[in-house]
Amino acid sequence: MPERQPIMAGNWKMHHTHLEAIQVVQKLSYQLDEKDYDGCEVVVCPAFTALRSVQTVLEADRIPIALGAQDVHWKEQGAFTGEVSPVMLAKLNVSYVIVGHSERRELFGETDETVSLKLKAVLKHGMSPIVCVGETLDEREAGRTDTKVSGQIRAGFAGVRGEDPLRCVVAYEPIWAIGTGRNATPEDASATIAVIRQTLRELYKGDADEIRIQYGGSVKPGNIADLMAMPEIDGALVGGASLDPVDFSRLIKYRA
Repeated sequence: MPERQPIMAGNWKMHHTHLEAIQVVQKLSYQLDEKDYDGCEVVVCPAFTALRSVQTVLEADRIPIALGAQDVHWKEQGAFTGEVSPVMLAKLNVSYVIVGHSERRELFGETDETVSLKLKAVLKHGMSPIVCVGETLDEREAGRTDTKVSGQIRAGFAGVRGEDPLRCVVAYEPIWAIGTGRNATPEDASATIAVIRQTLRELYKGDADEIRIQYGGSVKPGNIADLMAMPEIDGALVGGASLDPVDFSRLIKYRA
């Protein structure tokens, strides 16, 4: 089985102005050294208004942190007020794009079909999608977790072939754990990620073992050790704890 490099991605959501984002990424870089970057790929996903500013800092200071975006439209251009196209993101040297985050699905009506369109648009323009899947508390208590995440994977990856799946990252985020302070036990998270991995194997055979799968949902310095001890967990998609550069660096340094 190939060794997968861990990936820690900070989803800043609707936080940090462009000026604040510059300060956070600079402070984060001060906390990290070459060994940290060698052991773990680091990604920050600022708000759209901060992408250009963060890009400039990362490139000017040669900081080896990848730039990510929180969402994208699947069309390259058009009359879609308020949307951002994959062409625009690619021109900013964005490396990763979060697609299908539960907040987009739950609050803004995204479907498995639109997630699939976004996933393929991200790949088309040379970026890598972080594809989010996860179940609600009702679905978990009804024993439908495995069916839910497996279905989201199959629908999201529909039509994705060749080398493209290897460029994708999957993030398992139980919806009931996001921003609530609750989190799945490491064993529960690992078990569900194993279901995701098996679904990917059914689609892509041995290539599935090279696809990284993160856990997300109230990840903090206090629980990262137990989560990362699980062999199926390849990193974390981090919300609140990534807003503080010291806390985020502790997550990165643990795994590195």
